[in-house]
Amino acid sequence: MNKYLKAGLFGFMIWLIPFAVSVLIFPLRVSQRPLFESIMPVVIAIWTVFFSIFYLSRIKSDFLKEGIFIGIAWLLISIVLDLMIFIVGPLKMPLWDYAMDIAVIYLMIPAITTGFGYLMERARINADAN
Repeated sequence: MNKYLKAGLFGFMIWLIPFAVSVLIFPLRVSQRPLFESIMPVVIAIWTVFFSIFYLSRIKSDFLKEGIFIGIAWLLISIVLDLMIFIVGPLKMPLWDYAMDIAVIYLMIPAITTGFGYLMERARINADAN
């Protein structure tokens, strides 16, 4: 599969799965907001780790570069899809509220992917040195 198509598909899944979870647990947002706000970053982190491992384990080199690439791509995919729902779409959330409540959480995506890329790059360098 083409690298860009795979990155786009995985990015879409990283957005879709947490979105589906948020819909399923939405009643918690009203009744127990701190719990809701704690669950969502965990869900995003789990799926970012999963898709990072799946993506990066299938490439041969430039792990750090690829980690940065997918992190930025997945961040942008999540924000663009959210904007279509939360700002332009049916929810009509003010942009500032969206940025402070949701978008800032997505910064964990490139942090995770870059960290994996760095670790895999170091492991490759160490393996080549031995």
